[in-house]
Amino acid sequence: MDKTKLKWYARKRLWCGLPWTFTKYGMNEDRIFVETGLLNIRQKEVRLYRVLNISLTRSLIQRIFGMGTVHIDSTDKDLECFDIKNVKDSENVKEMISAAVESERTRNRVSAREFMSGDGEFEDDMQDESLH
Repeated sequence: MDKTKLKWYARKRLWCGLPWTFTKYGMNEDRIFVETGLLNIRQKEVRLYRVLNISLTRSLIQRIFGMGTVHIDSTDKDLECFDIKNVKDSENVKEMISAAVESERTRNRVSAREFMSGDGEFEDDMQDESLH
């Protein structure tokens, strides 16, 4: 993950706010990246227009150290639901991702229609608005 080409970059932090972990997060114009590992590095990504929902949780310890966890639900098969854990300035990170998702959906003319199926799972129907 080349940090110079990213709009946002952060490391997962320990409970006390120190960045001594091997998980890195990044976002460019159209994707969110999650990279884990020290010797065996694994990088996953999700296209921003595939993001369905973004939420923020902040425990007492996270609030004391100025951190939070951003939870993202997407239609991507590899990173369906994932957390951006223990990041600094988490409220602004959530808002930045949300704005980038809307911008990318508009740019790609993609809309997401969500509904509940009978078994309680979310289903998503991604459609190109130019077909209508």
